[in-house]
Amino acid sequence: MANVVSIAAAAAASLPWDVEAVRADFPALAQLVNGHPLVYLDNAATAQKPAVLAALENYYQRDCGNIHRSVHQLGERATEAYERARRTAQAFLGAAEPREIVFTRGTTEAINLVAATYGAANLRAGDEILLTGMEHHSNIVPWQLLAERTGARLQVAQVNDRGEVEMEEFERQLSPRTKIAAFGHVSNALGTVNPVAEWTERAHAAGAVVLVDGAQSAPHLPIQVGALGCDFFAFSGHKVFGPTGIGVLWGRAELLEAMPPFQGGGDMIASVSFERTTYNRIPYKFEAGTPHIAGAIGLGAALEYLQTLGMTRAAAYEQELARYGAERLAPLPGVRWIGQARERTAVFSLVIEGVHPHDVATVLDTEGIAVRAGHHCAQPIMDRFGVPATTRASLAFYNTRGEVDRLAEGLEKVRRIFQG
Repeated sequence: MANVVSIAAAAAASLPWDVEAVRADFPALAQLVNGHPLVYLDNAATAQKPAVLAALENYYQRDCGNIHRSVHQLGERATEAYERARRTAQAFLGAAEPREIVFTRGTTEAINLVAATYGAANLRAGDEILLTGMEHHSNIVPWQLLAERTGARLQVAQVNDRGEVEMEEFERQLSPRTKIAAFGHVSNALGTVNPVAEWTERAHAAGAVVLVDGAQSAPHLPIQVGALGCDFFAFSGHKVFGPTGIGVLWGRAELLEAMPPFQGGGDMIASVSFERTTYNRIPYKFEAGTPHIAGAIGLGAALEYLQTLGMTRAAAYEQELARYGAERLAPLPGVRWIGQARERTAVFSLVIEGVHPHDVATVLDTEGIAVRAGHHCAQPIMDRFGVPATTRASLAFYNTRGEVDRLAEGLEKVRRIFQG
């Protein structure tokens, strides 16, 4: 299957983007909401699922067996599908080996895993953990917990008025005490694309290990962990058009091998007695108990789908949408656009003067337009820009210019209702 996907992806790279054909793969997009065709612009929260997730049905209806320990046919087929998904994730990230791919419940669990294993084993009082001011709570709280347990300190590289962390600021926060640097590839609240390869190079020069939160980049950018140079990379299945409750932690094999287990239970062991337990090889050392088998299989199917489409082509189309969205939304009077980084994805985080973001989202919903309102689990960046919340429209490769026009029209309706 991997060879077929790679050939199809290579062929697709030379074709124009047929957004209507792509939309046909996502049944949810064809529905009416409040009497209007759905405009789904909440992709940063979770993405819609393509028809390829019939793979879930196949597992539950035909191949439903437990993995790794069964010798019957259902268990063997389930094991092969689960491990094929691991190989697909390896190819999607450009990882060196399948054993570097650990299935988790998502980005949040992946970051917690690294903090609780590598972090707890290697950090001491006085050490530093470097974050940025635009991190999601999932890339803040696990490090705070680690700091509380070890006596380490958090350092934060602050964000400028455009919603960027300048290289000078990032370097200023690095020191010989920096042991871990953890930062998002793309800001979920602003859409800022961070220069993570350059940051990683600087952090490594200071002696730090680097974790990249790829929850917002994996759905929108081609990822090659070797080119990024990081030590860990995490992403969530539901944001890359796959199931909820499944995700991936990629880690360098030598680091994963040296790390203690995250949880104890079945399959993460080689042998158990009441006197002593020896642990399984990686990645199974970090996959205790019966995993989310169907979720991994569904994630593998979604990643194969993305490879067939071609992530470079999808990203190029989204960049066109981002440019069009900027042209269409920027002239709207009374609308403040939070974060205008020079490198960004198709995310528009907006505030309408005198209107609460939840009211904006409620009015848009009456028009069939789904957006997100709130602090987006990124309260520090909201504080940085002096707002409690924003209305966020986040686009994917199945959105259209016409849907951006409907968003603009919906925002005009909000202004008429609340501002007269």
